Amino acid sequence: MMKKKYNFDEIIPREGTNCMKYDARDWIFKTSDVLPLWVADTDFRTPDFIVDAIKKRVEHEIFGYTFKPDSYYEAIAGWMHRQHNWRIKREWISFSPGVVAGITVAIETFSKPGDEVIVQPPVYFPFFECVKGTKRKLVENPLQLKNGRYTFDFEDLKSKITKKTKLLLLCNPQNPGGMVWAKKELEELSNLCAEKGVLVVSDEIHSDLVFKGHVHIPFASLSEEAAKNCVVCMAPSKTFNVAGLASSLVIIPDKTKHARYERVLNVGHLGMGNIFGSVALEAAYAHGDEWLRQLLDYLWENYLFLEKFIGENLPKVKVMKPDATYLIWIDFREYGLNDEELMKFSVEKAKVGLNNGKRFGTGGDGWMRLNIGCPRSVLEEGLKRLKEAFG
Repeated sequence: MMKKKYNFDEIIPREGTNCMKYDARDWIFKTSDVLPLWVADTDFRTPDFIVDAIKKRVEHEIFGYTFKPDSYYEAIAGWMHRQHNWRIKREWISFSPGVVAGITVAIETFSKPGDEVIVQPPVYFPFFECVKGTKRKLVENPLQLKNGRYTFDFEDLKSKITKKTKLLLLCNPQNPGGMVWAKKELEELSNLCAEKGVLVVSDEIHSDLVFKGHVHIPFASLSEEAAKNCVVCMAPSKTFNVAGLASSLVIIPDKTKHARYERVLNVGHLGMGNIFGSVALEAAYAHGDEWLRQLLDYLWENYLFLEKFIGENLPKVKVMKPDATYLIWIDFREYGLNDEELMKFSVEKAKVGLNNGKRFGTGGDGWMRLNIGCPRSVLEEGLKRLKEAFG
C-alpha cells in the first residue's frame, strides 16, 4: 500500500482558536502585529490517525470515567522499542497531565521544602518555576559553551552537591540548545548522581525529534544503576502537536520510587487524565512512525533553509546547530543589545515574536529561541523580517 504523503507546507489559520501562539500575542508581546515563532508547538495539522481516533471516540457520546486499556500501555512500549531501542515494562509507566506537572510531582515526592534541586542553565525556563514554586532551593550548574555546543561542567557540579541536594533536573535532548547528550556524557552524570544520592529527573519530551546522525538515549536505558536512580518524563505533545490534550507519561523503573510517585500523583486525583488525551497518545504511538519520519525530514530542511539564510544575510548572528528539536538557539550578542533592547527591537522593528534568551537563565543573555515548526513560507517571512531589521 502506498504511504501517505503529509503536507507540512499547508497554512492553517489558528487565530480565533484560543491558541497561545497567535491569540495571546497582545499580552505576550503587547501587540498582535508580530509573526509568532516562539512557543513550542507547531503549526502543522495533527495527523489524521489521531484525529480519526478522537472522532471515533466522540461518536459514542458518553464521556464518563475511564481507565487506560492494555492497548494504551502496549502502544507506549512498542513506540519506545521501535524509536529508542528501549524495552520497558508496563509496571514502570505512570501518568502526568504534562511533563512540567510530572517534574513537579517528582520534586514533591522525592524531596521536601528547603532541599536543593540542581538545574543546568540555559534551560527550559519552567524548571526554575518547578523548583521555586515547591519551596525548594534552586542550585545552578551552568552548562559550558564549547565549540558551538553545550557540555556539562562536572567539576562545578561536584562542588555544588551537598547533603541537602536531592534531585537534578536534566533536559535530554536539551532545550534550548538542541543537544542530544552523548552516552559518555550521560554515563558520567549518572555515575556522579548515583554516588552522591541525587535522583535524576529527565525531561525527554523532545526525544522523538532527533535528526539523522544522532541517537537519543533514554536516561533509564543507560544501566541498571541509572534505571534505579531516575524519573523519565515523556509525551507525544511536541512530536504530534497535541499539547492541548494534556497527556504525558512518566517512566520509573524502580518499584519503590514508582509507588511513591503514584501516591503523590493520586492525592490530587491527577492520574486519570482525560479520555481524548489517552486516545490521542495511544493512536500516536501505535501509528505515528511514518508521519514522524516525514516530519523530521521537513524540519531538517527548514533548519538548513534557516542556516543558509542567516549565513548569507545576517553575518553578526550565530546559530547553534541542533541535534534535535524544532527550537533553534540563536546568538545575537554581537549587536551589543541588552535583553530588554533585543526583545523590543525584534518585536517593534522586525515584528517577529521570539523567546527571550534571558528567561532560560544563566548563559541566555543575548540569545533568542526561534521555532521552525511551521510551513517554510512562514519561516521565510520571519527570516526576511529579521534581515530587514537586523541586517
